[in-house]
Amino acid sequence: MQAVSCSVNSERTLLAASFVQYTKEGVRRSKCLTLLVEIHPVDSVKVLKAVDSCIWVQFLYPHAESHHLQNHLLLISEEKYIERFNIQITREDGNRAVIRNSSHLPKDRIAEDFAWAQWDMSEQRLYYIELEKSKSVLRCIQFWPDESFTLMFEMPLDISLSGLRFKFVNFGYDYHQDQEKLCNQPSLCVFTNHTGSLCVCYSPKFDSGEEITYSVFYLHKGYRKTFTSAPGSAGSHVTKGITFLNLGYLVAVYFPGHFLHLLNIQHPDLICHSLFLTGNNKMAAVLPPSPLQSLPGSLILDCSSGKVYRATLDQSYLLWFLWNAAHLDCEKMAALHCALSCGQDPGFQEDQIIQWVCEHVSGCHSFDLIQEFLIASSYWSVYPELVDVDMLLPHSSVLTWNEEIPGIMLVTEELPLLLMKVYSLTGYWAKLNSNLEYVKYTKPHLHYHNSVVRREWHNLISEEKTGKRRSTMYVRNILDNAIKVISNMEIRTLEPRLIPLLQEEDRHQRLLIGLMVSELRDHLVRHLQGVEKKKIEQTTLDYISKLLNLIWCMLETIWRKHSVHPWVLHLNNRGSAADFEVFHLMTRILDASNNLCFPLPPGFHSLHMILGVHCLPLYNLLHYIDNGVLLLTETAVTMLMKDLDNSEKNEKLKFSIIVRLPPLIGQKVCRFWDHPMSSNIISRNHVAQLLKNYKKEPRNSMIGKSSFPTEFLPLNYFIETLTGLESSHQALCDFEGQDNVDAEFVEEAALKHTMALLGL
Repeated sequence: MQAVSCSVNSERTLLAASFVQYTKEGVRRSKCLTLLVEIHPVDSVKVLKAVDSCIWVQFLYPHAESHHLQNHLLLISEEKYIERFNIQITREDGNRAVIRNSSHLPKDRIAEDFAWAQWDMSEQRLYYIELEKSKSVLRCIQFWPDESFTLMFEMPLDISLSGLRFKFVNFGYDYHQDQEKLCNQPSLCVFTNHTGSLCVCYSPKFDSGEEITYSVFYLHKGYRKTFTSAPGSAGSHVTKGITFLNLGYLVAVYFPGHFLHLLNIQHPDLICHSLFLTGNNKMAAVLPPSPLQSLPGSLILDCSSGKVYRATLDQSYLLWFLWNAAHLDCEKMAALHCALSCGQDPGFQEDQIIQWVCEHVSGCHSFDLIQEFLIASSYWSVYPELVDVDMLLPHSSVLTWNEEIPGIMLVTEELPLLLMKVYSLTGYWAKLNSNLEYVKYTKPHLHYHNSVVRREWHNLISEEKTGKRRSTMYVRNILDNAIKVISNMEIRTLEPRLIPLLQEEDRHQRLLIGLMVSELRDHLVRHLQGVEKKKIEQTTLDYISKLLNLIWCMLETIWRKHSVHPWVLHLNNRGSAADFEVFHLMTRILDASNNLCFPLPPGFHSLHMILGVHCLPLYNLLHYIDNGVLLLTETAVTMLMKDLDNSEKNEKLKFSIIVRLPPLIGQKVCRFWDHPMSSNIISRNHVAQLLKNYKKEPRNSMIGKSSFPTEFLPLNYFIETLTGLESSHQALCDFEGQDNVDAEFVEEAALKHTMALLGL
């Protein structure tokens, strides 16, 4: 006697089992008996079926304690029908469980004339395919805790199942199936996860030596992708067929000895986000060589040994692959996304990923590695907090991908969108329906972008330069948003930092941070109906904090690698090769952030400027400044004026910097340079401010004067005019706080400059 299938109810009081008796030669000698056994007492057995075909059994496990006396048992027949038996039990003599009315158990016909079926035990769902007019129609039945069941959807699939033998999925393992024959049969399975994805993986019949073709129906996206790959050169024969494994955000397609493909089902639009490994690679080597069966919850059943494994991505291998084996841009991008998707796993090695990014910023030609890392890492950092953000936040900087993947042919076909049969949806079904609605109605996509922030930021900076001012309350709210982000970063920073960022005002970056907080928060509130605003606020702060922290960590990584000396923060030393490496990385980060209009940690521009003075010749330095690569911050220029002496070379540098400063910063910084040139500039600025609203008196107004000083009449007249202007109340208000800058200072500077011109 050989067991075909067995199942026990959730209370461990009933056992259902089916048996077949075989001869020593493997020939069936009896009908398939399906028995229902009362475990307490053990002497009560009921025969449910005695038929020629095999029967598989499966108890339902409703998530409700109130129905523990009501049990439901599915019977799946090889003759292609599915029944549900309704079993009532009673308690006698304490713990004794007895079937009520065992002679007549009510039953429902769930499905018939189906060609394939799959059971999802964790979610209590039954998927099956019926053949209707040569079409394969996928249907799903959801069993509910209240003992009812509902047909959730039906979807025609362009696959051929007619006349082919199929294994039932997740109904146990049939030890008497001919494995050599089954490996040449089609393979089909359905995968879902909590994000609302619904994928049908299908591998048609193939012959040894031919190209391997399989399809994935992304029903939550509305298209089908068909992949064709030549068998690898590992030397193993094609005997085991393709195995599909559910890894949560990924589906693994495993062909022993030939390839392991990791398909991104969360964002399957671009092929570059999926990883295609060939041959006997290290990741595939950990999988058992025997036939495998995917179970719910990323579990894998080794059909030969009966062992169950939990499948997870190997972070160590992905990092090894990035460092040693990822030569193509598509491989680097896919491996990076796979590694970042492990962000919530214990032992996540983000520092290793950051180090790899820092050392390969120039190694990708099809995309900007820094942009991709910043967007993808920030996305995965907040994704577990709000699952719905997958439709609202960008996950990649790449919008199109036209390069081919070596060894892979891809054909994409649009599908009619899934039509739900039920209108009141909750849980997974609500999320799936939301995905379908998003695909159907959302044009353009709802992904957040910084176009509004960029425009508003430039307007604020332009208004500050021209003297226009927005509402004080408006600007204050923006700056308060920036303070919240910086405080959030400081709370999460546990170890002391090597690079002193966040310590200066950097008003422009704080404005950009605050604007991004405001716009992103409004974007999420607008589209996340029913989510607490407090949670959205925290998610927004976490997202932008993560973005800034990643940039900071990148700088610290390259700083630590090259052992950059702290004296680099002063300007009285020459730059080294290590300084140039940091400067180069900062320039690449600046370019990436500018293209995305992402903020930088306050203090970034000052450090960048200091390193630029260290590393660049004067001509290149000024070229970088004039083209906006280096920004003249008040902190950096003040250090330059204080730290550098007045040698001929440094005087030329200081003067070139001062003439490029905005007037407001120039007036403050010139005081730190004890030099006639700075006195000239200070005097000119002072005079320009005084004479801005000055109305010249008529020439005859001076005729009544009795006498004039004779030393330098034009200068004396000019200084007398300035003195009169300074004595006015308005002038005192305008120049409040500017010590030692008055008409006398201007006169002294003018005389010194004149003497210098005359060579005296």
